[in-house]
Amino acid sequence: MGLFKRVSDNIRANLNSRLDKAEDPEKMLDQYLRDMEEDIADAEAAVARHLAVAWKFKVQLEDTWAMVEKREAQAIEALRKGREDLARKALEDKKVNKAKAGDYRLQYENCSSMTEKLRSELKEMKNEYEKLRVKRDTLVARVQSAKAQKEIYGVLTGFGKDSSRRNFDRMEDKVLRMEAEAQVAGDLKDKTLDQELELLDDGSDIELELAALKESFITKGE
Repeated sequence: MGLFKRVSDNIRANLNSRLDKAEDPEKMLDQYLRDMEEDIADAEAAVARHLAVAWKFKVQLEDTWAMVEKREAQAIEALRKGREDLARKALEDKKVNKAKAGDYRLQYENCSSMTEKLRSELKEMKNEYEKLRVKRDTLVARVQSAKAQKEIYGVLTGFGKDSSRRNFDRMEDKVLRMEAEAQVAGDLKDKTLDQELELLDDGSDIELELAALKESFITKGE
């Protein structure tokens, strides 16, 4: 398991624990993406450092191998001029530089291999980041939808039980009472009129009877 993957797995485990307790998943998802961005930046820096070291070993290898070739040419030239002592020294230095070149080659190859491995892991991290970034948008949309549904269901649960509904019911009762009172008032008005008419009729009979009596008394008096 690579270094970067272990770091990523640890972060993911911590995130899952924090998400279970989070009050706002959207904020936690954004925080996770920021953590991944920081890890990617660290990974890029590590890759850059390994590239610099690999380049250094490559330069040292090239310089040292160039010296090997140079000392061999100098040894040949020294022998041509009868300077065996110088030729021997040139060959001795060639041997030293050849050993250095072998070491530099090994270091360069190891460093290059590690660099490629880190590059591969970095690429995986970036791919995972892009997938999670897209997934984050989907999850946030689902969170917002869930919140909206929760609010709607909350309103529907309390619908008809709140003060507004009670006020409407109270106003409806008041209207019914007003209509009933108006009906009663109308009935009373009609009844009073009937009574007045009855009294008017009674009065007319009395007047007629009184007139008849007067006429009778006048007739008798004559």
